[in-house]
Amino acid sequence: MFPIIPANSVAADSGNSEGIFGFGVATGTKYNTTNLVSNAGVVATDVTGIGTARYSGAACEYGGDKGIFGFGRAPGVCAITNLVSNTGVMASDQAATTGTVRAELAGCSYGEDKGIFGFGTGSVTAVTNLVSNAGVVATDTAGVGTARYSVAACEYGDDKGIFGFGTVPPSYTAVTNLVSNAGVVATDTAGVGTARVGAAACGYDGDKGIFGFGYDGGSRTAVTNLVSNAGVVATDTAGVGTGRNTLAACEYDGDKGIFGFGDLGPSTSAATNLVSNAGVVASDQATVTGTARYGVAACSFN
Repeated sequence: MFPIIPANSVAADSGNSEGIFGFGVATGTKYNTTNLVSNAGVVATDVTGIGTARYSGAACEYGGDKGIFGFGRAPGVCAITNLVSNTGVMASDQAATTGTVRAELAGCSYGEDKGIFGFGTGSVTAVTNLVSNAGVVATDTAGVGTARYSVAACEYGDDKGIFGFGTVPPSYTAVTNLVSNAGVVATDTAGVGTARVGAAACGYDGDKGIFGFGYDGGSRTAVTNLVSNAGVVATDTAGVGTGRNTLAACEYDGDKGIFGFGDLGPSTSAATNLVSNAGVVASDQATVTGTARYGVAACSFN
């Protein structure tokens, strides 16, 4: 007997089961170190870095089960990219660099097997670069929406994405821009939640997303904002965990997420916070693994 599936019942697609944090900086030292995340949300010890050490880049999934890290400061802004296999192995720098060099941008997947990098600074921009399902970065697409940097991005709705928050000096913003399943960025959606910079974002529950943490101009916060499967950003949820900024986040176990690392102000952090498949953020994990640093990026794989 085949199972009977009720009409109009649609299950959200599962995400990848593992994740990877990579790169970053602390006390003036740039890293190309990576830390794998298991399907139980356990962060592994440092893996010796491959590729140009840098920080304030971005990462996203592509090909359904692989990842790519790109751009950042090394120390000048760059467009260097490094592919991640479906076993979490980081490749050396890709020979060809494509797109406007910049840092403090964000990345997310779209269309189920492709990715997009967007926004950033060198010169403040809203330019985007699509990533094919083979990990090839395309030339610049003219920016849509408010040019800004120190943004975050994540997937939602199975095959779409969203960029949000950031700074248009001297102001901070909570504005968001939706990304269609064809990689087209929409004009600004009015901001919801605390305007801030240096937040991170990831998907959860297969078709939803979450923005979290950041600096609001007065303090480092752990506030979060859930993203529905229609791309609607909710008002602030009170922060759980250590407030920090310039951290990273990714999916794990198909339907959960993890925030990790970041800047505490006078020091750096290796703290991590798990996100349940209901979008609930847990307190700091007791075990801290990996070199404390900020300006990291993260994506899922496998």
